[in-house]
Amino acid sequence: MQVFRSLEEIPAGFGPTVVAVGNFDGVHRGHRAIIASVRERAQALGAKSVALTFDPHPVRLLRPGQSPKLITPLDVRLELLASTGLDATVVIPFTPEFSLLTAQDFASGVLAGLLEAVEVHEGDNFRFGHNASAGILELRELGQSLGFAVVTHSAIHVGRLIVSSSEIRRRVAAGDVSTARRLLGRPFSIHSTQARGRGIGSRLTVPTINLAPYHELLPADGVYVTRLHIGGQGVFDGVTNAGVRPTFGEPSYAIETYLLDFDPNRDEIALTAETPLELCFLKRLRGERKFETPEALKAQILRDVGQAQRFFALSRQF
Repeated sequence: MQVFRSLEEIPAGFGPTVVAVGNFDGVHRGHRAIIASVRERAQALGAKSVALTFDPHPVRLLRPGQSPKLITPLDVRLELLASTGLDATVVIPFTPEFSLLTAQDFASGVLAGLLEAVEVHEGDNFRFGHNASAGILELRELGQSLGFAVVTHSAIHVGRLIVSSSEIRRRVAAGDVSTARRLLGRPFSIHSTQARGRGIGSRLTVPTINLAPYHELLPADGVYVTRLHIGGQGVFDGVTNAGVRPTFGEPSYAIETYLLDFDPNRDEIALTAETPLELCFLKRLRGERKFETPEALKAQILRDVGQAQRFFALSRQF
């Protein structure tokens, strides 16, 4: 997938294209449905399939106090978009100057102009232009005059829930990673590196790894069944404590993962401060609690490990 990190990088004559515009935070099941339609139509029309997204999230510039924590930071978002089979993604730097662009100028200069769009696909709640002044009706009218069709997509439901980035954020923030997984179509995960000065260590006889501070969306404090991907070197089942570890009187937030199936005699892992780690949250076991003694905590950890092992054993039966 080609990636253009500004409008200036788009070469002349790049089109024709079929385009979807959005933040695509999470690249969830709803996004993927739109992208699948974009790819299908692009193939039928002999055009390129393109996603057009923004960085930073527009709300971070327009309403900083209401800015959401991201499900997927830009680099992860681009990896996920590439996995859909898109031909290209355009990342527009969302600057104060760009935020002033009118709907007319966006449609004529970017969609019809630089991208030579023949079709534009959007969710039916799409807004664009300065102060989000235009919606689907205005986009259709602009498309008629500029030469592109507009295809709208209704929201996808999982059970009674609408699949949306906002709903996924709410679920993750509440610790409901099981529902978030259903809405995303994959486990919610965070991408980080190991905390500086800490490799695969031991806490209460269980091999552990600590993640570096992470500043985007995090699940509620608690203990989770997880799976840790270590930069092309292995995938390990785990139990993760996310929080402040009150039993040890540590006030700072930490994400510590107990590796269930790591064997130092079998697994050769070379961890550095740059080794990429992806921690997938599969199920919440309990909230974070303070225990009277380290021994009481160890007993609870062993119970958590047992629950996690049963979870993985059951999941491997299907």
